[in-house]
Amino acid sequence: MTLVVAHRGNSSVAPQNTLAAFEAAWRAGAGAIEIDVQLTADGQVVVIHDETLDATTDGFGAVASTDLDRVRSLDAGGWFAPAFVGQRVPTLTEVLDLLLTRPGMDLLLEVKGAWTVEQARRVTDPVTDAGLADRVVVQSFWPETVAALREAAPGLRRGLLVLEAPHDLVDRCQDLGVVTCNPHGLLLVQHPDLVDRLHAAGLQVMVWTLDEPEHWAAAMAFGVDAIITDRPDRLAGWLAARTPAPVA
Repeated sequence: MTLVVAHRGNSSVAPQNTLAAFEAAWRAGAGAIEIDVQLTADGQVVVIHDETLDATTDGFGAVASTDLDRVRSLDAGGWFAPAFVGQRVPTLTEVLDLLLTRPGMDLLLEVKGAWTVEQARRVTDPVTDAGLADRVVVQSFWPETVAALREAAPGLRRGLLVLEAPHDLVDRCQDLGVVTCNPHGLLLVQHPDLVDRLHAAGLQVMVWTLDEPEHWAAAMAFGVDAIITDRPDRLAGWLAARTPAPVA
């Protein structure tokens, strides 16, 4: 069955990349949550998409120029709705702790930007130390970051995010040793053979970010393994309605 991946949590009903959004995704029946991680000025791993704090907190400035205590002091929910005032930018450790108490939900962890091997270990070590390696895939748009993740933790599953599908994409994936290649949804239309090519190379395909039933249907027709969506609750229901009932 196609895996439902909640993009930044259940980000249509709760502020993205917060514990509230991740809890909502689990309750909605998502098979995995997708998160974004960045480093603070003091080298701590926090869960936030943008390079700046401005869009999803009541703070401002670059994440990389702000230390953890300041980031944690900011409100990360009020911008979405008054009910979420008091939500904080989570640390990676908090997300891993949540996974340990929420069976049945895996983690697709996107590393933003170019990271060194030493920096990559700040992600991979907590994952392996928590005993969650079998429930986590680390990914990035940056090939050098995927390579750093490979060197930091060769046994941890990795993915490559792509906005284009060059002729040597499969070779790039094989060189990086990834298990999944995750394209933008438009690429499936532009390259109708893409999923088959990736599957033939033994790669999974997790397409992003699709929020409408007609797009889900098209992705499933191409044979994707997972759909990353801002509406995991709706997608889970849509898929359930199309699953044949067991024969009595």
